Amino acid sequence: MQNTLKSAVTFSGVALHSGRNVRMVVRPAGPEHGIWFRRTDIDLGDVMIPAIWDAVSDTTLCTRLTNAAGASVSTVEHVMAALAGCGIHNAMIDVDGPELPILDGSSAPFVRGFLARGVQSQSVPVRAIEILRPVEVTVGAASARLEPATRPEITFRIEFEDAAIGMQEKSLVMSNGSFVRHLCDSRTFCRNADVEAMRARGLALGGTTENAVVVEGDRILSPGGLRHADEPVRHKMLDALGDLALAGAPILGRYTGLRAGHGVTNRLLHAVFADPAAFRMVTCDPVLDARLPGSGISRAEIPAVA
Repeated sequence: MQNTLKSAVTFSGVALHSGRNVRMVVRPAGPEHGIWFRRTDIDLGDVMIPAIWDAVSDTTLCTRLTNAAGASVSTVEHVMAALAGCGIHNAMIDVDGPELPILDGSSAPFVRGFLARGVQSQSVPVRAIEILRPVEVTVGAASARLEPATRPEITFRIEFEDAAIGMQEKSLVMSNGSFVRHLCDSRTFCRNADVEAMRARGLALGGTTENAVVVEGDRILSPGGLRHADEPVRHKMLDALGDLALAGAPILGRYTGLRAGHGVTNRLLHAVFADPAAFRMVTCDPVLDARLPGSGISRAEIPAVA
């Protein structure tokens, strides 16, 4: 069955790229509503922004959604991952600015807030996207692929020159709360030199070592070090789940990302929906429901490090 929150939950914090303080409220929504963002700071025009793959307007550093009237909201991937990972299919998200708060750089604060409020079942079955044949996109050295599988799975591989990251690879079945247990607390990461370059361009103004893993060569500059030895690749998997959630329904298939970012994953969704033979919509029975992210999770499963 489709799910929504039992009651609204509020998050406040700095936006990563603008440094602006932002207030965001995630509200329950009825069956078939889907996920929408609403810009509460805009007085005139269309303030409703759908969380859907073909509304993605920019994928530089984060994922930005824009509606036909030009209203936009960026850095949506972490809250989208949290909603998908908690099995929440319907929500209205009010935000008083053009970018969501970064919080600690992971999805854990969102997950904690959602599970504290509770998730409510709705009397409408979930429809999922079943991948029927492989679809792959390649951009330079990066690639992303979706192929048939009986449950949602993610495999990711990254390679960085910095010894603090190096080559990392991880695979997870995303059923039965795997996202909450293994991925939700993994933070965004960057090189210190990149942070300095972005700030010189007026970007990453809200970025600190408290809301991102900052590396320099073989050193971790963030206090406390890594939450997991492979935290960077876990965060890339978190991002992938959030960007895949913009498909508008859970995906029954195996995603494989190699050095992939937001743009490559969005191109993959475009490729899938451009090929009607690559997928079909299925109505989930209890057996399929149990294979989806968010099934059977509890607050006790949120990692203690977050």
